[in-house]
Amino acid sequence: MSLAMPVAAPLPDIRQHLAGLLRTALASVAPEQHDTEILLERPKQASHGDFASNLAMQLARALKANPRQIAERLQRELPPSPWVIKTEIAGAGFINFTLAPAARTAVVHTVLAHGGDFGRGLSKGKKLQVEFVSANPTGPLHVGHGRGAAYGASLASLLAYAGYQVAREYYVNDAGRQMDILAVSTWLRYLELFDEIIPFPPNAYQGGYVREMAEQIKLAHGDRYVHPIEAIMTCVPDTDDLEAKLDGFIAAGKDLLGEDWSYVHGHALNEQLTDCRADLEEFGVHFDVWFSERSLYDTGMVAKAVAALEAKNHIYEQDGAKWFRSTAFGDEKDRVVQRDNGIYTYFASDIAYHLNKFERGFDKVVDVWGADHHGYIPRVKGALAASGADTDKLDVALVQFVSLFRDGQKAAMSTRAGEYVTLRQLRAEVGNDACRFFYMLRKCDQALDFDLDLATSQSNDNPVYYVQYAHARICSVFGQWEGDAASLGKVDLTPLIHEREAALCARLAEFPELIQQGARDYAPHSIAFYLKDLAADFHGWYNAERVLVDDEATKHARLALALATRQVLRNGLSILGVSQPASM
Repeated sequence: MSLAMPVAAPLPDIRQHLAGLLRTALASVAPEQHDTEILLERPKQASHGDFASNLAMQLARALKANPRQIAERLQRELPPSPWVIKTEIAGAGFINFTLAPAARTAVVHTVLAHGGDFGRGLSKGKKLQVEFVSANPTGPLHVGHGRGAAYGASLASLLAYAGYQVAREYYVNDAGRQMDILAVSTWLRYLELFDEIIPFPPNAYQGGYVREMAEQIKLAHGDRYVHPIEAIMTCVPDTDDLEAKLDGFIAAGKDLLGEDWSYVHGHALNEQLTDCRADLEEFGVHFDVWFSERSLYDTGMVAKAVAALEAKNHIYEQDGAKWFRSTAFGDEKDRVVQRDNGIYTYFASDIAYHLNKFERGFDKVVDVWGADHHGYIPRVKGALAASGADTDKLDVALVQFVSLFRDGQKAAMSTRAGEYVTLRQLRAEVGNDACRFFYMLRKCDQALDFDLDLATSQSNDNPVYYVQYAHARICSVFGQWEGDAASLGKVDLTPLIHEREAALCARLAEFPELIQQGARDYAPHSIAFYLKDLAADFHGWYNAERVLVDDEATKHARLALALATRQVLRNGLSILGVSQPASM
C-alpha cells in the first residue's frame, strides 16, 4: 500500500509521525484499545523497510483475531503521509513502513542545525545523583576501580545529555578500620627507617607507596614517632589470628602515639586521597561532591539513624551489640549496626549516608558498586524501608570485575599485598581514550577481559581506533575541500540516492532514541556499540563512494552527510569521555 502524497510540510519526528498514523488507524479498528502502547523498531534487514510495528500482535488477544488479519485492517485505515512510500504486512503480522527519500535524509539537516545538542533530551526537571568509585583511600586506584570510574562518569554524562540534572559524588571512606590499617602500615614502615624492625603483618598494606609515606614522615618530623619494639609488642596478642594481631598493632599505635596518631592517620589519608583525585582528574573523571564518611559521625547522623530504627523496634540487643532486623526485609541474616564496644559498623554509616542523600532532595539515587557488593543491596534497602524512605528512589548498578591481560598473562590484583596494576599504569600504557572506550565494551554487569595488545594496536580491529579514525577521515575530507562547512546546513540532499547513504542516514536518526533508552537502562555501553556501528557505516560508504566528486550538487550533499556523521561521532565520544582527533 502506498501512502505517498506531494511533500509540502516540514519533516516531523518520524517515530512520532508513524505512531500517529498507527493511532489513527487504531481508533478506527479497535477504539476500545486506544491506550495500547505503540512500538516502532528498525528492522534488521533493509528489505523490510525503515520501521516496523507489532501493534497487530499486541491486539490479537484482546480482539481474538489473527494478527495478520488485524494488520491488514490497520493498514487499510492508515491515513496518507508524504513521508511514507509504502507499507507491507510481514511475518506473523508486522506492519513495515518504507520512508520517502526526503524522510530518510532529512536527519542530516537536523543534525547540522542542532550540532552538539543533537540527541540531547529536553530538561526533565528531575535531580539525579550518581555516586561512583568511592574506593577506600588506602592505596592507588587499580584497573578495577578504573572500570567503575569510566562507567560512572559515562553514565552521569549520558543522564545529563538525556535531560536530567545530575550530581556526581564520591563517598570518601575516611573513617573505620581500613584507614587505621593504612595508618599503622605507614607507621611500622616508618619505624623500620630507624631500625625498629618488626615482622611486617602480611595483612597490612604492602605497596611501595606505604614506604614513600613513611619516608615523608621521617623527612618532616625525624624520630618524633619512634617507639621501642618492646612497648609495641605488649599490645599485640600472641595468636595465629592475623586480624587480631593487626588490631593489636593498631591499638599500640593509638596508645603510644596518643594525639600524634591523628597526624599519621591524617597524613596517610591526605596523601592517598590527593593521589586518587589527581588520578581521576587525569582520567577525565570529575566529581561535584566529595562526601566524607567521618562527617556522618561528627554531625551525629549515624547515631541519629540507628536511634530512629531503634525507636521503630527494628533494632535489638544481643551479646552487648545492637542488631538491625535485616531478615524482616529480605536479607539472609540480621546485621550488626553497633558493636559491643560501642563502635558503629560500616553498615550503620551507610544507612545514615543514604538517608542523607534522600534528605538532599534527589528524585533518584544511583549507586555504582563492585559486583562483590551484590548481597549488600537488600540490607541497605531494608534499612531504608525500615526508616520510612522510598526505596524505589535507590538504584544500584553493579560493575563486574576486570581481568587485565598483558602478553597473554593475567595480572593479579591485591591492594594490601601491593600486587596490582594501577589505573595510572594502564593509562600510561594504552592512553585515556582506549581505557575509557574499552571499559565500555561490555555491559557493566558482565566480566571484562581487557586486551592490552588490542588496545594499543592501530588497526580496524581496535574499536576506539576504528571510531576515531572515522572522525579523522572526515576532518581530512574537509581539509581537502577547504569550503565553508556552515553553508552545508541547507543543501539539497536529493543526490543521496545510494543504499549506503540511506543506511548511514538511518543510523544517524537512531541517536536521539538511543540516548533516551540508554539513560533509562543505565547503559552507556550502548553508546560505544552504536559508535562502532556508525563508524562501520561511514567507512563502508566512504570506501564505496567518493565525497569530493566533480558534480557540485552531489559533492555538497555528500559533504553534508559526512559533516553530520562527524557531529554525531563527536557527541557520542564526548559522552564517553573520549577525544575526537582531527588526524591520526
